[in-house]
Amino acid sequence: MANDRWVTFDCFGTLVDWLTGHRRALAPFAGSRTDELIRAYHAFERPLEAERPHRLYKDVLIAALERGAQQIGFRLPQGQSDVLVREWGGMPFYEDVGPALRTLRDAGWKLAMLTNCDNDLFARTLERFPLRPDLVVTAETVGSYKPALGHFTHFEQETGIERGNWIHAACSWFHDIEPARRCGVKRVWVDRDKTGDDPAAATRVIPNLVDLPRTVGEIAALPPPARPRA
Repeated sequence: MANDRWVTFDCFGTLVDWLTGHRRALAPFAGSRTDELIRAYHAFERPLEAERPHRLYKDVLIAALERGAQQIGFRLPQGQSDVLVREWGGMPFYEDVGPALRTLRDAGWKLAMLTNCDNDLFARTLERFPLRPDLVVTAETVGSYKPALGHFTHFEQETGIERGNWIHAACSWFHDIEPARRCGVKRVWVDRDKTGDDPAAATRVIPNLVDLPRTVGEIAALPPPARPRA
């Protein structure tokens, strides 16, 4: 596979509209405090993912929701701590995903997912994918969460990829764009969330996936970027 051309993706937030999915799962009991609860959840997700030993993502989902609810003084109804786990497979894809992935594959690109997810959780998402990716690398497989480099290292070892044939596309600057920069991989920041992070960390910045195939074509011929100094 060393001579294949690959676009790797983050999935949740980039391809899957997980904020809408979270709102749908939490709103029936959180009501007007839904967005507040989501923000509190995300405040705990990153620290939990960084803990050692590695814990499964489904455990992160439960613990972060419980801690977030406690922080904002919201009492989770009995039996709802695992609601995000139960509703995981039903989260919607962005409308621009299917056309972008099909256009890339028609142009000869192989597609891989580098996801901070468990194998069984991602299998539920995979059932609804617009097209099946050629490779999936999960946090459960590598035993770490991005922004650690385990996903990128595993993908490189699995495929034998030539660095110039690899482009990474993702929404999260923290989880994906900055670690891809550290790996010396060309990267497209799909800035759906308008976070205000440094655009210079990306090879290109686009607002959604509509222009991703064209952008990939434009940067494909560029030499791989140098790894930044430690």
